[in-house]
Amino acid sequence: MASIHIIGAGLAGCEAAFQAAEAGIHVVLHEMRPHKRTPAHKTDCFGELVCSNSLKSEQEHSAPWLLKTEMRRLGSLLMRAAQTARVPGGHALTVDREVFSAEITEAIESHPGIEVRRGEVSSIPSEEVVVVATGPLTSEALAQDIARITGSDRLFFYDSISPIVAADSIDMSVAFRASRYGKSLDGTDDYINCPFNKDQYHAFVDALLQAEFYESHIPEDKTPYFEGCLPIEEIARRGRETLRFGPMKAAGLDDPRTGRWPYAVVQLRQENQRADSYNLVGFQNHMKFGDQARIMRMIPGLEKAEFLRFGQMHRNTYINSPALLNASLQLKNENRILFAGQISGVEGYAESIATGLIAGANAARLAKGEDPEVYPRATALGSLCHYITHADPRHFQPANITFDLLPSLDEAAKRRFRHDKKARHAEVCRRGIEAMSEFLDASHSRQHCEVSR
Repeated sequence: MASIHIIGAGLAGCEAAFQAAEAGIHVVLHEMRPHKRTPAHKTDCFGELVCSNSLKSEQEHSAPWLLKTEMRRLGSLLMRAAQTARVPGGHALTVDREVFSAEITEAIESHPGIEVRRGEVSSIPSEEVVVVATGPLTSEALAQDIARITGSDRLFFYDSISPIVAADSIDMSVAFRASRYGKSLDGTDDYINCPFNKDQYHAFVDALLQAEFYESHIPEDKTPYFEGCLPIEEIARRGRETLRFGPMKAAGLDDPRTGRWPYAVVQLRQENQRADSYNLVGFQNHMKFGDQARIMRMIPGLEKAEFLRFGQMHRNTYINSPALLNASLQLKNENRILFAGQISGVEGYAESIATGLIAGANAARLAKGEDPEVYPRATALGSLCHYITHADPRHFQPANITFDLLPSLDEAAKRRFRHDKKARHAEVCRRGIEAMSEFLDASHSRQHCEVSR
């Protein structure tokens, strides 16, 4: 039986490798680090998180919860690693980056069905089944080969990462602990909140608008930002009060000293299991480090902050999936090649893992001479793949999983739940879980029949 080649040992690549190897296929997993570095990665470990440490909401009957529920049911390696590495994060699944990556690396390197090859892959292997999971920082040589094979130009957008500060440098006589509206999975106050009054907020915005920024290495007019991860300075340019209704929103956070919501707030989220570092939630930026330190220390409670990592900006790469991919994540013009992760047009950690899971399982089926599977539209997995392969290719942008991607309820259900948004979402999730159960039952029956023959 032929090997499967998986290019990239990030979130999608590691999940794909694990799924294919668990299906009994020999996997060759290629990773260019440490032989070739990227602007964002800091280690040589697999599954390294370079932006946030959050895999988004775990709140029951949310769209991200449904996606993760489906992945856990399908035996996702990375969902298990995330549970092991979990740190407090309110309703979000937040992880210790180092523990998370170490769990993934150990599982991949110790798997008897996975052969790891370190070194840059500059072109897609010409004959065997291949999963391209090189992520947003695909090397220039491989990106050119992808463009050649797909017959299309690459697409780019800018993404940013948030600063991280040492926990013991946060002034807790100013900052306070609270979760928004008192909501967290275990009843604890998972976030540290830095409160602003009106004058402090406007002084902060003034400084932000006057800061110096690193020059973009691709012309701004040709390379848009991803709207779901805008740098704070870009948000500030859209209006002086815009930050207050975005990452600095104070709603639901009672300052224990005043009993009221602050004018604005910066939330800090625990970065690792030792609780010795915190990241500034939603504070991705690309200010020069000197200005960044000065301006971030204007945040109440961070006047003496020790920065363990400054915010940075990097270029992301993705293909025009609606024009190029089938819902099985295979290339339309060469179906032995599959794409997974952010290069396939999804945005977010969980979404990258999800496409890796699908691509790895389908690559294994192709290697066995079987037909690939497409998940039902009612499931989060199916809806995510449907979006990236059926959106308008002229205006395609990466997307996170949201209820907008899932099928609308029928008219009878809409009338039944018209005054209850939570109930509508719960019904969408119920239908998704039911569709997944029916799909898996049918899949197991087909496999049983094939074995019997």
